[in-house]
Amino acid sequence: MKIDEKHLIQLAAVVQAGGVTEGASLLGLTQPAVSRTIAQLERRVGEPLFVKGRRPLQPTPLGRALADHGQAMLTASRKASALVDGFRHGRTGVVRIGGSPFFTDALVAGMIAEFQHAYPDVRVEQSYGYLPDLRAAINADRIDLAVCPIDILEEGSGLRFQEVLPGRNVVACRVTHPLLMRRKLDPKELLDYPWISPPPGSPLMADLRNLVLFLGATEAKIRYYGGSLTAAINYMKASDALTILPHSVVFAYRNDKAITALPINIPHPERALGILHRAEDLGAPAVEAFSNHIQKSFENLKHLIKRHENAVVWGL
Repeated sequence: MKIDEKHLIQLAAVVQAGGVTEGASLLGLTQPAVSRTIAQLERRVGEPLFVKGRRPLQPTPLGRALADHGQAMLTASRKASALVDGFRHGRTGVVRIGGSPFFTDALVAGMIAEFQHAYPDVRVEQSYGYLPDLRAAINADRIDLAVCPIDILEEGSGLRFQEVLPGRNVVACRVTHPLLMRRKLDPKELLDYPWISPPPGSPLMADLRNLVLFLGATEAKIRYYGGSLTAAINYMKASDALTILPHSVVFAYRNDKAITALPINIPHPERALGILHRAEDLGAPAVEAFSNHIQKSFENLKHLIKRHENAVVWGL
């Protein structure tokens, strides 16, 4: 015997509400329509589903058992509707984000946590990479978007880049570094100290080479190589080593009072941090909500960084 699932759902609503009129209202149906359904179902099973003469309606044992199945279907239907509604409004789903390691660890990870305070049912899957790998991952649909620094985005790439933070590099050191005690800092003194190498393949690696050439040398005294951002910071805190970092990354650790930037301007290429994604759209609503959150977070951060830059007397 096949029973229409809709009939079981209407039966469950009537049992739950205690009356046909109330059950119909619960489902957004009319009372005559639900009454006909109950009558059809009773004819179908050949047994009464409610005890006659009882108000509110009292289901028979068979009516109760069938109503339990209907209730499970009703609950599942409501969950499915809520799921679809949540997806459409960006409250559920998965966001796949890639990013360059230092920016991701220092800035983006905290923004992800803040996003999930407002969107707790959105799962974020984060991975690392530099521009060539991130671009390939977007084109292969392995990630939805990337937060990374870019010099130039080729025309016809099928990708879109939205700048969120202008590029600016600084020389980072521990807050008690001897060079901070100098009244006037000679840029060439930077070469007297050991250096922490940026990650291989990173734009910062090329920036360090350009800085060394700008200082009139061919190489720096690299003493530490291949570490993560946390490792580099911990190494700096315990040594006189210097490294080149985006100012925004150093700014992100300002409250730790462990590292800072030497007040000296250094050359760096025209580069900006931004959101890279497919040109046509961002895909799922949750991805769009996440992208909007990242843009707003960086907009707030940009003003704080600019205020900090204006408070520092930068040397040549």
